[in-house]
Amino acid sequence: MSNVSLEQLPATIASSLLEIGAVNLRPNEPFTWTSGIISPIYCDNRLTMSYPAIREAIAEGFAALIRENYPDTEVIAGTATAGIPHAAWVAQKLNLPMAYIRDKAKGHGKQNQIEGIIREGQKVVVIEDLISTGGSSLKAALAVIEAGGDVQSVLAIFTYQLAQAEEAFREEGIELQTLSNYSALVEEARRKGSISDADVSLLQSWRESPHTFGK
Repeated sequence: MSNVSLEQLPATIASSLLEIGAVNLRPNEPFTWTSGIISPIYCDNRLTMSYPAIREAIAEGFAALIRENYPDTEVIAGTATAGIPHAAWVAQKLNLPMAYIRDKAKGHGKQNQIEGIIREGQKVVVIEDLISTGGSSLKAALAVIEAGGDVQSVLAIFTYQLAQAEEAFREEGIELQTLSNYSALVEEARRKGSISDADVSLLQSWRESPHTFGK
C-alpha cells in the first residue's frame, strides 16, 4: 500500500477505513455526535494504529504530501491525542523533529500546551486524524502560530467535507489537505455494494445540510 500514488490515495485510504470498521455508514439508523448533530457516519481513525499496513500507508501518504507540497517543513506536530502516533511515524520517515499540541495548556508544571520544541519561525505541519467542523484542528494550528511557528498546513487522514470546516480554514488563512474524504468514502462504499443508490442520496444530503438531517 505504501507505493500508492497521491491520486489513488483517497480511494485507497477510504477502502481501508471501511475494511477495518474505522468508518461506519448508517444512513437509515444515524448516529448522534457529542455536538448533537445527527449523522449517518461515524469515524474512529484510532483503529488504524492496530493495522501496521494501513498505518504505514497513512504515514507514507502524509510524508508524500509533505515532500511534494511542503518540502521546507522543519517540525511535525501532532494533535492530542489521535494525531500523535501518526505525527510520530511521519516525523520518523522524514527524519524531522516532532512535537504535539494539547487541546489546552496543562494546569500544572510548566503549563505547556505544546510538548516538544517549536522555535520562532520554524515551518510546521500539523497532523490530525479527522476533520469534522474544523474547530479543534484550527485551535491546535493557532496554538502553534501563537508559539511562533509558521504553520504550512494541517494534514488529516479524513474529512467529512462539511462547508463549516472549509469556511473556518479559509477564514483563518490556514491550508488543509487530507488523505481521503467523505465523497471518496461514499463512492467506495457504493462500489463495494455496502450501500444502495438511495443510501448515496441520503448521505449526500447530510453533507449538504448536516444540521437538518433526520429532523
